[in-house]
Amino acid sequence: MRRLATSLAATAVTAAATVALAAPAEAVPADKAQVLAGWTQTSAASYNTWLAARGNQGAWAAYAFDWSTDYCSSSPDNPFGFPFQTSCARHDFGYRNHKALGIFDANKARLDSAFYEDLKRVCTAYTGATKTTCDGTAWTYYQAVKNLG
Repeated sequence: MRRLATSLAATAVTAAATVALAAPAEAVPADKAQVLAGWTQTSAASYNTWLAARGNQGAWAAYAFDWSTDYCSSSPDNPFGFPFQTSCARHDFGYRNHKALGIFDANKARLDSAFYEDLKRVCTAYTGATKTTCDGTAWTYYQAVKNLG
């Protein structure tokens, strides 16, 4: 009986190892949606974590994220000299990857809000009339994406 149990245990370990080795090398980690959600929140911490990952995309290759961007699409990337380009890139990242996972509709409002928060953080670098202009431009960019279907 003991020999049978040992033999069955060895067979189970061998089978588990075979299944693990047979898994495709390109298998996307199960927590992809969770990582994506973490990188597309409205907070500065979420933005900074995404920015660090963007700078080290190779470390995230197994997730098969779409890092492509057209930045601010047909709008200026840096309107009136305000550096909105990276905020637009994160917005593109959120849109493209949520669409690829089929969870875009449930997340669009948050993605657009995160975009607006990113733009407003850009504007904190300014004061007076320049900040007012930046804030107004950020609001305009937000309204444009918010009202798109």
